[in-house]
Amino acid sequence: MTSKLSAVLPDLSPWRSSPDFRLLWVQGLVTYFASFMAMIALPLQIKDLTGSPLAVGAMGAVELVPLIVFGLYGGALADAVDRRRMILGTEAGLGLLALILLVNAMLPEPMLWPLYVVAAGVSALAGLQRPALDSLMARIVPHDQLTAAAALNALRWQVGAIAGPALAGVVVAYAGHATAYGITIAGFAVSVVLCLRLSPAPPAQGADKPSLRGIAEGARYAWSRPVLLGTYAIDLAAMLFAFPNTIFPFLADDLDAEWSLGLMYAAGSVGSVVLSLTSGWTSRVRRHGLFVVFGAAGWGLAIFAAGWFSNVWLVLVCLAFAGAGDMLSGLGRSTIWNQTIPEELRGRLAGIEVLSYSVGPQLGQVRAGAMAGWTGTRPAIWSGGLVCVVSVGLLAATLPKLVTYDALTDEDAQRRRAQQQAAAEAAAGDAPKDAGEAAGEEPAARH
Repeated sequence: MTSKLSAVLPDLSPWRSSPDFRLLWVQGLVTYFASFMAMIALPLQIKDLTGSPLAVGAMGAVELVPLIVFGLYGGALADAVDRRRMILGTEAGLGLLALILLVNAMLPEPMLWPLYVVAAGVSALAGLQRPALDSLMARIVPHDQLTAAAALNALRWQVGAIAGPALAGVVVAYAGHATAYGITIAGFAVSVVLCLRLSPAPPAQGADKPSLRGIAEGARYAWSRPVLLGTYAIDLAAMLFAFPNTIFPFLADDLDAEWSLGLMYAAGSVGSVVLSLTSGWTSRVRRHGLFVVFGAAGWGLAIFAAGWFSNVWLVLVCLAFAGAGDMLSGLGRSTIWNQTIPEELRGRLAGIEVLSYSVGPQLGQVRAGAMAGWTGTRPAIWSGGLVCVVSVGLLAATLPKLVTYDALTDEDAQRRRAQQQAAAEAAAGDAPKDAGEAAGEEPAARH
């Protein structure tokens, strides 16, 4: 019985093997909790000030350009500077932006425009930070533990995603927006202290300075890999057509269940947590491309059902299933990225990854808000879920290498495994030669 249970429980190998992974896990939990407090309070405050779904959806539009620009630049920067410093600086910046929200919320008549300015600033800092965080994971976690690390990171994220929205709904309703923003500031302050304890993460020897040429080099590498293209395209389609979170306040009104708003934001995270807590089996799977396809299709189907049903409890169940599908797809994407991308390109490719899983939700907010104003809230949700399922099917048929990806036979995965092993031996003093030479590979620019 114990062996059967351990087969499905999360694999804790990364937690045991890497002190930096443990530290980042705790730091990330604090940050996510703080971020979700603000993520719920901000659109609610816009809704209270305007009463317009389009105004709430416009938040995605103002976030889009900073995310694209700083996500790409942040990827190039992560390959050229100490990633620990990038994480520390951006966490401090996010805390300062939360302070602006607090000051505005405490005014006798809070202003609307600072909310959009802060939203754009948060997007810019997130674009800078995420490549450093994501590229650091492949360095501090052994190659064969990357799926387990992705599952543990997702579990951490979902714990914050459940507690943050659920508490934020109560805090905003009974204590106001200012209290929610105050909690956000405290969370980022704790995060900064934890980041100071991380080990330095300097760039590779001889790393180039951030440049458009370096960004283009990373883009060329991604474009030459159908498996990577498939992960980006499927996630972009899923989020563009089936990310209705921004109109949840209007869905709760439509279902005559205003009390359910916090539960709507948390339901997807509940589904993801259930999958994370039973993710032990995913460490033994090699076909991670199937995770991406089936997970994204399941997400779209569940969002379709959430928009179709009029019973709030059925809607919440559907949103939980959607979260499980998104979690499965995310495990596949994260594992493929970390298993196949060479170290010298990790930052720049992580910048592209930021765009693939962040631009979609931003555009999805705009789509959902605009369509809800045109067709109504529920049609905007179910139609997006339907288009998502069709899009995922078409992309899977167009990019068959994603579906057939195998971690043991894929050439890029084998090369990256050899590169990491050689780097570990060199660090231990057993192999002084360059990790790329030991892996028998050409420079990434010639791929």
